[in-house]
Amino acid sequence: MTEIILTPRAAKRINEIMGAEPPGSTLRISVNGGGCSGFSYAFDIASDRAEQDVAIERDGATVIIDPVSLEYMAGSTIDFVNDLIGQSFKIENPQATASCGCGTSFSI
Repeated sequence: MTEIILTPRAAKRINEIMGAEPPGSTLRISVNGGGCSGFSYAFDIASDRAEQDVAIERDGATVIIDPVSLEYMAGSTIDFVNDLIGQSFKIENPQATASCGCGTSFSI
């Protein structure tokens, strides 16, 4: 498996979000079919964790990703950006051949 990197900015924002959630909650990132470019990223708060989920950790923050989504995200960097159009998590995926302007949809 190629490593997935969680940036310090993303870790800080995840910790802020999880501070308002019930204990044991974790950020889950998954890849779903659909979106304007073929696949889309989904960000959810999960209270459960499957045995086969992979945990990415940094600075006390944890992201869980299921094995199928992990294949589509291998080598990615998960960041948090604050720019003119707003704040959001941004995934830089080296496997993506195209993405849309919303930043949550991509194709391979």
